[in-house]
Amino acid sequence: MATEWGFQEGDIFQIKLRQGAMWNDGTEFTSADVVASFWCARIMSNTIWRYVDEIEAPDDYTVNFHMSQPSTVVERYVLRFNTVDAKTYGPWAERAMEYFGGGGTVATPEGAQLLEEFTQFRPENVVANGPFQFDVASITNAQLTLTKNDTAWNADQVLFDRIVNFNGETPDVTPIVLAKDVDYATQGFPPATEQEFQASGIRVLRPPVYSGPAIYCNYNRHANVFGEPRVRQALAMAIDRNQNGIISLGDSGVAVQYMSGMSDNLVPNWLSETDISSLNTYEYDPEGAATILEELGWTKDGDVYVTPDGTRAEFEISFPAEFADWSAAGLDVAEQLTAFGFAITPRAVTFTQHPVDVNQGNFDLAIRAWGASTNPHPHFAYVQAFFTHNTLAINDGGLGMGYELTQTLPDGTQVDLEQLTLDAADGLDTEAQKANVSAVATAFNQLLPILPLFERYGNNAALEGVRVEAWPADDDPILLNSPYADGIVTILMLTGALQPVQA
Repeated sequence: MATEWGFQEGDIFQIKLRQGAMWNDGTEFTSADVVASFWCARIMSNTIWRYVDEIEAPDDYTVNFHMSQPSTVVERYVLRFNTVDAKTYGPWAERAMEYFGGGGTVATPEGAQLLEEFTQFRPENVVANGPFQFDVASITNAQLTLTKNDTAWNADQVLFDRIVNFNGETPDVTPIVLAKDVDYATQGFPPATEQEFQASGIRVLRPPVYSGPAIYCNYNRHANVFGEPRVRQALAMAIDRNQNGIISLGDSGVAVQYMSGMSDNLVPNWLSETDISSLNTYEYDPEGAATILEELGWTKDGDVYVTPDGTRAEFEISFPAEFADWSAAGLDVAEQLTAFGFAITPRAVTFTQHPVDVNQGNFDLAIRAWGASTNPHPHFAYVQAFFTHNTLAINDGGLGMGYELTQTLPDGTQVDLEQLTLDAADGLDTEAQKANVSAVATAFNQLLPILPLFERYGNNAALEGVRVEAWPADDDPILLNSPYADGIVTILMLTGALQPVQA
């Protein structure tokens, strides 16, 4: 819905809106809708408000975002934001402007009440300005149907009249993919299932996801074991990450090489060759890992390592049961580390409960995500590593993994990982940001607060010749987009590049 955008005068990000675009209730899409949308987002404590403190609309088709903290990430936050209509949400936006503009916060009872009321709001109909609209009567727990919105400005470019979205994790979706009732699916399918797809003529697309599974340690429970960075380095060397990726996802599970906390695909874009060469890749070396533990005073009691204070290395590793790839990764880690001398018991937890357990601190070791699959800036990879199941969990009343963000590097340098993460996205000069990204990547590599295992590439089922004529070729640049950030279906659909089978 934006036709032009850019940074203005150092602290303003400006967008120009498409003129003549209509909502499907017959009202025009204008800057008032955008302003209302972002003020409603303020009620929800959307991250954009960490960087923006004022939004104004000088005319019906221009919106200015004043940045209290200028950052290149504002561009993506704004352009990827889903707008709502001011006709429906304007009263909420006005309440937000009055409350937050007067210094209110969500931490007060008044703010909490506003948030509760807003989250309970259910409009009778969801107004759309894009080429599809909800078929509200069709919504079930299993699926959602979108129908063509013929009043959309780009309705003629879209060549399909209906989209059916199926809900569910890998076990739920696999049968309907094999039945050829689904044209595109992005669940993490096991290698055996992928082979079934290909045998039945279903293509498999492998876009990079820019993230994957990692081992999280509970430093609250086991600081005496995992608090020493060299122990975590030893564990990284004791795990064959290549094996872990292949067992979990076949060709789509690619062992992490640089261990920098961000995708290996992004490292050359942000780090110099010198910085890259300084990264420890923690190659698979069980003997070297054993040497590190021996140097730290660890001994073995039978097949199990014992710490200098007498703690036996016996732990549980949990993972989301319904995530086939993460489950396989967790089981393989348990086997590999048990063979090495850490007696690891695997435990599958339903996928909705697993992040709750981790955020509450109810785990020994856990498989959770590293990297950022929804935003290409490295800053977000370090938000995941240092904040998501750590400080943000604590702020929400939990314990998380309990990793202190003030740390000392091997050379004695003290680092503030929280500030380094924030600095990585600071300012509007990408070249200047590279020094901060390099600093936090190097610190991550030396400290290994979490242990990345493999980078997940999609093994996305792509059916051709039934409803969709064809999907992009494997070497098409569009397949460099993360399927969970800028999914190819949306882009291909909106540009008319996705074509139906001709009757």
